[in-house]
Amino acid sequence: MTAASRFELAAGEYSCAQAWAALTAAHARVSGLLADALARQCGLTINEFEILLRLDHAGDAGVRLSELLTAVPVSQPALSRAVGRMCARGWAGREAAPEDGRGVLVVPTPSGQVLLRAAIPVHARTVRAALLEPLTGPEQELLASVLRRVAAG
Repeated sequence: MTAASRFELAAGEYSCAQAWAALTAAHARVSGLLADALARQCGLTINEFEILLRLDHAGDAGVRLSELLTAVPVSQPALSRAVGRMCARGWAGREAAPEDGRGVLVVPTPSGQVLLRAAIPVHARTVRAALLEPLTGPEQELLASVLRRVAAG
């Protein structure tokens, strides 16, 4: 796009597009590095890590698949397959929901918790190196603040 054609856009539209491009490029870079590190060092996908993290947070109470859908950006069938694979590997379990005979809860297992404890430092090192270390302390705080605000809607 030439400088002249940029001026034809309404004020802020081009900078909005540039911000979006920077955000998606940063996400792609960090996600790719994280996917490689978790797969290589732990045998996990990013989605499996996210599922284990949510299960750990919920504890013995477990989590409904519908609740996991808000945290893991995949379709319901893909999430069901991922949970099924994790259950087959012993990283998670399924139990009937006590208040609803038709509902199913995904619950943590001891081996899933051990795997998560091994994966959390890998996750932290990778995110720190790819996202935080290039920034100054005040930039890190600003980034966290801005992302929290955007995530909150």
